[in-house]
Amino acid sequence: MAYMQGPGIFLAQFADDTPPFNTIEGMAQWASDLGYTGVQIPTWDKRLFNLDQAASSKTYADEYVGKLKEKGLEVCELASYLQGQVLAMHPAYQKLFQGFYPKGLNAKECVTWATGQLKKTVQASLHFGTTNISVMSGGLAWPYIYPWPQRSAGLIDDAFEELTKRWSPILDFANENGITFGYELHPGSDLYDGATYQRFLEETKGHPSACLTYDASHFVLQQLDYIDFIKIFKDRIKAFHVKDAEFLPDGMTGVYGGYQDWKQRAGRFRSLGDGQVDFKNIFTLLTLNGFNGWAVMEWECCVKSSQQGAKEGAPFIKEHMIQASKRSFDDFAKSETDKDLNKTILGI
Repeated sequence: MAYMQGPGIFLAQFADDTPPFNTIEGMAQWASDLGYTGVQIPTWDKRLFNLDQAASSKTYADEYVGKLKEKGLEVCELASYLQGQVLAMHPAYQKLFQGFYPKGLNAKECVTWATGQLKKTVQASLHFGTTNISVMSGGLAWPYIYPWPQRSAGLIDDAFEELTKRWSPILDFANENGITFGYELHPGSDLYDGATYQRFLEETKGHPSACLTYDASHFVLQQLDYIDFIKIFKDRIKAFHVKDAEFLPDGMTGVYGGYQDWKQRAGRFRSLGDGQVDFKNIFTLLTLNGFNGWAVMEWECCVKSSQQGAKEGAPFIKEHMIQASKRSFDDFAKSETDKDLNKTILGI
């Protein structure tokens, strides 16, 4: 019987230059004190993690895991969201994403750098004993999400062909090492909903390492049926971000947001329990599907403080986690049977 693990916490949004949030030791103690049992590691944050050492040294990984174990924590998985975004950047976003990659790199060098980073994350995952890496796909076609002006013929086909070209050697390398990439379907990336992910699967011929990190909050903001999504892609979901959101349209704004900041948008991320996501249904479906990964809180809220969100997150996840049943509720009433008796009952 597969069991969901948790609660875990993604450290990226909490890392800071001040103690205890500037070292993995400090953050481990903080997370453990709040009731978390696992941490998802942002591989780009050098205050918390050295990707080069993690990829080249099993000793580094073992010592890192040991520090967490002392605090009652495990590594849920490694995350390389920013490197994935850099792998495929439209020129319009290259300067805005400057903080994601080393300064001075041109577009071609960015692809080379990101490819190396993602392959290093595969090697590091092997050393850490984790099997999935959460990423974003990057986006070449994102500026053309709305079909006005009319797109030139084949524009989206060419974008997905190039996206596949860039990801294929990385996916192959991951598959050779028994690792999957969990794409978080995210605005700004070319993989942002079920249709775009399905298109990528077709382009990669159903690549076994092209999997999913499920996050319903992004689907609330674009009004996609996040429950039906689980039913469609259940076999591809390898990681689970527990993040809440709400969508409150009015006469002024809807899905597009009116160029407003997060507080004024109709769609907003919220702390766990403050939004509209039907987590009871999500946890039920994932449990029924045998999901045995981690339930990891990702905090993004424009109303509540990060510290309050973190404090409330662990008990929220614990309340929703389901201990899968090992027996049927009506076993007390079952009768002994065999094939011959079944035939008699059916009259055959």
